[in-house]
Parts: sequence; structure tokens; C-alpha cells
Amino acid sequence: MQAKDIMTVSPITINVEEKVEKAAELMTKNNISGLPVVDDKGNLVGIVTEGDLLGKHKKINPPAYFEILGGIILLESTKRFLSEIQKYVSTEVVDLMSKDVKTIGEETTIDEIATIMSENNIKRLPVLNSKNELIGIVSRSDILKGMANDY
Repeated sequence: MQAKDIMTVSPITINVEEKVEKAAELMTKNNISGLPVVDDKGNLVGIVTEGDLLGKHKKINPPAYFEILGGIILLESTKRFLSEIQKYVSTEVVDLMSKDVKTIGEETTIDEIATIMSENNIKRLPVLNSKNELIGIVSRSDILKGMANDY
């Protein structure tokens, strides 16, 4: 069984310039947990998930530090902290989405898909054709449905 046999064809997408609220609305309305993010030409540029949206509202913890002789010494990098602040104040999908997206081809086997998801701790994989166009998406539930139909 391959991606083309189990994928959701023509997945619901969101434009990179859309507001975060629109992503939440689309996910809720369509009972999905993630959206491929596309540019104006329809090219895949990222993915935004429920986790990204929830992360926007989580408590932000400043980097650990201690004071000595009136100065502050940071015990960890501020990079994570600044990234969390950026997500907290973001209003556009581009600020929340994951830009390094794992993708698969339509010929990718179900075993390969499950391995990629498991090894990378991800729940969905966009499917691209030979022209690198988004043609579908495979979620964990698609794999389970495919397995159930195979038995």
C-alpha cells in the first residue's frame, strides 16, 4: 500500500499570509489537526498544527539566571525564550508554522510513512507529486484506516 492509496486528496490549506485565527477556524470547522501552508502560487512553504496554536498561549518561562555582584548571568541561551515570545505575539500563520516540513511522494509505502512519522514524532505528511506540487496529505489515522482495510 502506498501514499496514493490512503492520502486525503486535495487537502485543506491555508495561505502563508493568513491570520492565526483563520487557521484555528479552519481546523475546528473541518475537524483536522494541521494545515499545509502554501504561498500565493500554491507551493508548500510550511505546516501549522494544533500544537503550534496551543503553543501560542502557553506560559513563557524566562531563561534561568542568577545574580552576582549586581550583574545577571544567564544559565541558558535566550534563543528559545525569544522564539517563544515571537510566537506569543504572532498574528500571522507565517510566524507559527514549521518551515522544515518532511514530505513524501505518492509512491511512498505505508511502512516508510509510518517510520518517518515515528522517527520524527510527526502526525501528518504532505504528499508531493513529481513536480513538487501538493496533491495530498497522510495522517496517522489514514495509515490506520489503510491497515484496517488491508486485513
